[in-house]
Amino acid sequence: MSDSPRPAAFTGISILGHVLAIIAGGLVTLSFAPFEHWWLGPLGAGLLYGALRMEGGGFLRAWWFGVGLFGSGASWVYVSIHDYGYTGMPLAVLLTMLFVATMALFPMLWMGLWQRFCSRKLDVLSFAAVFVISELFRTWAFTGFPWLLLGNSAVGSPLANWVPVLGVYGISLIIALSGALLWNMALRRRWWAIVPLIVLWSAGLLLPASWTQPGGQPARVALLQGNLPQLIKWSAEGQRRAANTYAAMTRAVQDDADLIVWPETALPMLRDQAEPFLERIQATLPPKTGLITGIVERDTDGRFYNSVIPIDSPDTQYRKEHLVPFGEYVPLQSVLRGVISFLDLPMSSMAAGGSKQPPLNVSGLRIGVAICYEIVYPELVRQRALSSTILLTVSNDTWFGHSIGPLQHLQMAQMRALENGRYLLRATSNGVTAIISPQGEILEQAPQFEEATVTGDVRLQLGMTPWMRLGMLPVWILIALLLTPGLIIGITEGIGARRQVRRSS
Repeated sequence: MSDSPRPAAFTGISILGHVLAIIAGGLVTLSFAPFEHWWLGPLGAGLLYGALRMEGGGFLRAWWFGVGLFGSGASWVYVSIHDYGYTGMPLAVLLTMLFVATMALFPMLWMGLWQRFCSRKLDVLSFAAVFVISELFRTWAFTGFPWLLLGNSAVGSPLANWVPVLGVYGISLIIALSGALLWNMALRRRWWAIVPLIVLWSAGLLLPASWTQPGGQPARVALLQGNLPQLIKWSAEGQRRAANTYAAMTRAVQDDADLIVWPETALPMLRDQAEPFLERIQATLPPKTGLITGIVERDTDGRFYNSVIPIDSPDTQYRKEHLVPFGEYVPLQSVLRGVISFLDLPMSSMAAGGSKQPPLNVSGLRIGVAICYEIVYPELVRQRALSSTILLTVSNDTWFGHSIGPLQHLQMAQMRALENGRYLLRATSNGVTAIISPQGEILEQAPQFEEATVTGDVRLQLGMTPWMRLGMLPVWILIALLLTPGLIIGITEGIGARRQVRRSS
């Protein structure tokens, strides 16, 4: 038997570090909806910081953190692939595991580089900066996946007042920094860390709770949730049921509502096919009542769009800009379409709308629209909010099934309302349909998996939050201030170590 030492990756302490990294990812998931234990966000970040500083830490350990985070927090991917992608269980499990393993590469890359190039001096600061850089890179790379951003857990937490100032990424920065400070205080007995912790978590209480002001008269809105089965939605029977359901629900509220909203692809047919039906609906509405619906459009060139339209304005629409890979379009379609035909869903051949589409003007409101997955992109929604007085997102969350996905989706919509100081209307096929206040609070909410109508009063909001005015600029400045000293020291130490090696050799 060899007496040579085992590789660092297989020592007891190293294995413990890998386990702690996985647990850290799971704790971060528990800070989000539907669990909403926001205090576990800093604990998860602190545990990751500590695990990376243990023996054998590095790229692999950061990858295990990603496995813990996405394996627990994005488990709904399996439901979408298996239940609605018509994929057998073994292949669905394999694809879900591949997805989780791929998403875990994002923290692996950036946290591994952090360990390689940043000094242990000031590593509390550089850790927080690099953590947020990894989230930002994940938001952008390969069309982006800004799900499970650490800052999303701030809804309802003491950090909520920071959100309109710094946005979700600034909150991620505060939480990651808090976690590293907690580890240093609790495990390394560096009691000075309690001072910045108190400042970070109490300073927000001194900030204004609202940066925007209501204007105009209240508008009565009605959000319709048809709860129609996804598996037959695009059949002839599904089309009939959708038309009958939304017509009946509309008749029940149209006399009392200023604005009625149907969800994403409420009518599973093309707009030109639905026009006769929509004209009949429009003819029955009171003059003051506007109706918006999600629907699929086809232009004169034969391109399809996932759209939102006011039914009384045939030349007005919002067309979804940020499409979902494999759900709404297939990357490298000529290569992949025949290989993965199980992903050939009814809406997988969409074209993207333009990036500078104006708001919809309905019922005296300038409505900034985000369709389904678009609501998770902070900068995209900020751009919508700049020209609108109220925000709207329509979604078909049926794809999530009974998973935690719809509740996470709702929480991210709450963040967008809070960031931009706007009322946000969320109309979904089977939940969670809700009216959200400019402070990110749910004012009215429908139960999931039931036919339901959510009604309430909203007002247009005037003014802008600091996030709307400045966007990511303050966060980038903070990242630079936190990262640069540790990076310079780390590079200097590396150069010095290589020179020492050359001298000794």
